[in-house]
Amino acid sequence: MSTVLYPDIIFGPVHSRRLGLSLGINLLPIQRKFCTFDCVYCECGLGDMEGVKKLPTADQLETALRTRLEKMRAEGQCPDVLTFAGNGEPTLHPEFPEIVERVRKVRDELFPTAKISVLSNATQIGRPEIRQALLRVDNNILKLDSAFEETMRQMNRPWRKEFTVATLVENLKAFQGRLIIQTMFLKGTYQGRSFDNTTEREVSAWIRLVTEIAPQGVMIYSLDREAPVSTLEKIPAATLRQIGDRLQAATRAAGLEVKVSVAG
Repeated sequence: MSTVLYPDIIFGPVHSRRLGLSLGINLLPIQRKFCTFDCVYCECGLGDMEGVKKLPTADQLETALRTRLEKMRAEGQCPDVLTFAGNGEPTLHPEFPEIVERVRKVRDELFPTAKISVLSNATQIGRPEIRQALLRVDNNILKLDSAFEETMRQMNRPWRKEFTVATLVENLKAFQGRLIIQTMFLKGTYQGRSFDNTTEREVSAWIRLVTEIAPQGVMIYSLDREAPVSTLEKIPAATLRQIGDRLQAATRAAGLEVKVSVAG
């Protein structure tokens, strides 16, 4: 199956199902994935955490971002959002907090109406400096694919064996609502084991956890691009909408914003 690796620090802009016209920021190696998860559905493919990781510096990032935004302004393009994404987990970059401040500065100068988003797998949010940096962006988007340890390990395949759903949930709660939960709904098999996070048991438990975390919003989606594992099944739009409706009903008093992204 094909995979997508971003070949530069700045990429796009692209039209995101969830965010609008998005200019991407890749803080990771351009030749490979570098991530604390090895999700079976990752468009960057399957990988590992070994080997040399040459990462862009904060200065390189600021220069590249300013150059691209100045070009977009000259061409009359206005991004809706500047999105930390790319070839893995952006919060792994050792200068991530400093880079967030650099991006805020350039954004404020050139496109002050653009939002700053971070797409993160949430494995680093137990670190105070990462948590504080994420509180400085407009859209702090963090992953929670299942309430169950077994399903999380089958779908997300964390490199650190000590990473648990229970710890993740406690760290998500620490944001006190200043976050957006992002969940991939999916079923399939990998290495002889099957999973399906759309079952009644899975959805009910997931809704309970989301209610406890009390985020400002939730993004629900399924496969849109080719995945590195061929035995995965995209969840129908009707099923995603039903899950979204259930979550909306369960959190109506809290006014949670639920977005269901449907491919195509």
